[in-house]
Amino acid sequence: MKKLLYIPAFLLLAACNKPKDKAAELADLKKQEADISAKITKLSAEIGKKDSVKSTDVSTYTVTTGSFTNYVQIQGRIDAQDNVTAYSQSPGVITALYVKPGQHVNKGQVLVQLDNSVLNQNIAQAQTQVDLNRTLFQRQKNLWDQKIGTEVQFLQAQTALQSSLKQVASLKQQADMYRITSPITGSVDQMDLKLGQVIQPGQNGIRIVNADNLKVKADVPESYAQSVNQGDKVMILFPDANDSLKTTVTFAAKVIDPSSRSFAVEIKLPLKKGLRPNMTAIIKIADYSKINSLVIPIKAIQRSENGDYVFVNENGIAKKKIIKAGATYGGKSEILSGLQSGDQLITEGASEVEDGDKIKVLTSSGN
Repeated sequence: MKKLLYIPAFLLLAACNKPKDKAAELADLKKQEADISAKITKLSAEIGKKDSVKSTDVSTYTVTTGSFTNYVQIQGRIDAQDNVTAYSQSPGVITALYVKPGQHVNKGQVLVQLDNSVLNQNIAQAQTQVDLNRTLFQRQKNLWDQKIGTEVQFLQAQTALQSSLKQVASLKQQADMYRITSPITGSVDQMDLKLGQVIQPGQNGIRIVNADNLKVKADVPESYAQSVNQGDKVMILFPDANDSLKTTVTFAAKVIDPSSRSFAVEIKLPLKKGLRPNMTAIIKIADYSKINSLVIPIKAIQRSENGDYVFVNENGIAKKKIIKAGATYGGKSEILSGLQSGDQLITEGASEVEDGDKIKVLTSSGN
């Protein structure tokens, strides 16, 4: 009989299964490697894409609570409170000039004399009659005091004296019409008169200005009739004099001019060197003021069909906020809702960002 070789069964199984297990393990590892590699590639792409998004450079403005004033801006001019032209009341030839341009004059001072020689002769003649009538009246009065003569004689003498006095006064009044006098105290600003010149009433005169008493006059559109009133605060700029001041409206007319659809305002000016009549004045009248108000630069506000909006900085990300704006003046706007004190408002670069964009703050400012 042939001898049989006995080999344990578990050894046969191990010998058969061992290569197959390694192959399966290798295949499994390669599969895992492929999956991991795919994940690595995907994550790398995502991270690379995220890192490739550049941040936008912006400037921010810290929103705080403060005062806001809206002004009505109009153009006016400086005028003298006392600015008049003195004329002769009668035609005549100039016989004397007592002043020259730039000279200071007082109210009632004679500036120009016209030829009134004929009237002076009539006054002298009438004065002679007055002297005679005064003598006759005095004598008649003495007689009447002594009960001599009649009352009629006394009254006739009295009436004659009074009549002659009135005649002299009338002639002197006519003589005064042949001279030009200053109606105010001020300075001679313009005078184009010469000796021997014949002048007519209302045609040739002397302008006198009191430059120490100036005011600003302007016409305000009727749309501001409810918001501009006497006593309102006003800021006045004088571009030519490089000067400005703050004061109040002295006068605001109640009647609207039907032709210009405006009403007049006047602001009295304090005594200031360099200001002259007819200078241009920029008037800013405060028609609205609020103490506790959120005010932001108007350049930060953007507009859309859904309303106004701004961008704020929230931890390096641009966040869009819908706002409601109020009055606007001087490059700033009052914010009624949508923002709060402390918000970091994006100003420069606001038009280049979208909601959720990454931003880099270069400069930051506040009130």
